[in-house]
Amino acid sequence: MTLERTRKVGLVLKAYETLEGAGVRLKRVFGGTSTAKFTDPFLLLDHFGSNKVEDYIAGFPWHPHRGIETVTYLLEGKVEHQDSEGNKGVIYPNDLQWMTAGSGIFHQEMPRPLDQKNEYDLLQTVGLPTSVVGFQLWINLPAKSKMSTPTYRGIKGKNVPVEPLEHGGKVKVVAGEFKGVQGVLEAGASVDPSYFDVVLPPEGEFTTKVKNGYTVIAYVVSGSGTFDDHASATIGAGNAVVYSQEGNSVWIRASEKGLRLLLFSGRPIREPIAWYGPIVMNTKEEIIQALEDLRRGTFVKQKHPVFVE
Repeated sequence: MTLERTRKVGLVLKAYETLEGAGVRLKRVFGGTSTAKFTDPFLLLDHFGSNKVEDYIAGFPWHPHRGIETVTYLLEGKVEHQDSEGNKGVIYPNDLQWMTAGSGIFHQEMPRPLDQKNEYDLLQTVGLPTSVVGFQLWINLPAKSKMSTPTYRGIKGKNVPVEPLEHGGKVKVVAGEFKGVQGVLEAGASVDPSYFDVVLPPEGEFTTKVKNGYTVIAYVVSGSGTFDDHASATIGAGNAVVYSQEGNSVWIRASEKGLRLLLFSGRPIREPIAWYGPIVMNTKEEIIQALEDLRRGTFVKQKHPVFVE
């Protein structure tokens, strides 16, 4: 029988405001080579959101990706997606898109307010009609998968299992397993990822098993709480807790404000990282090759990405 050992808070990363794309205001929780060694296999987490259209309407126009996966999770508004091969889609509140860029895609992501004159959009409204709120997580791919076939996985919010907690609260299981409930999404097999959206009532508690040696990160969306059973400090919204590597469970307690958090876990890849904007490879030479492919118009190697419903 394996003894339960609760993980301790190892590091707290504070989100900072920045501009991305063509001028989208967002909070960068982590991202870049300076944090990748702590967050591996997770490369970047952005929290975008505003009820001011001018803060997001410029969007993320045409740009490339290679060597990574991106996971977009929307809470409010909509994001219109299109790639260079003519594939299009719209992400609505509570929906997700898990995209494996692999060998290369060229696409744009454009946040938009829901159209209050469109019946379908009207039914999707959460929060203010001008609000767009969501998250984008980047997950690294190991060297053997960096030139894999690009794949899109669209997940409707209604298909994501939600597990109620015994003393109030709930856990939305996007990927991984929580108390026997399997997430709707099976992707990123090389890093065995889990992705939970956890909502706790005031002073509610949450505990879950995690795999020893895996990276575990909790991002506070709203409210505040304590994040291990020895911590007295309360950690509030806009902060990410990176747990120590040792231990096979995580314990979290909400403050009197309640708590909403995203919890990620995954197997570290522990490979060299060469990073140039939206392209993440293993060597400088691979980055140079990617830039040469862009210059020559040969960046998209596989014209027919895989679509998984």
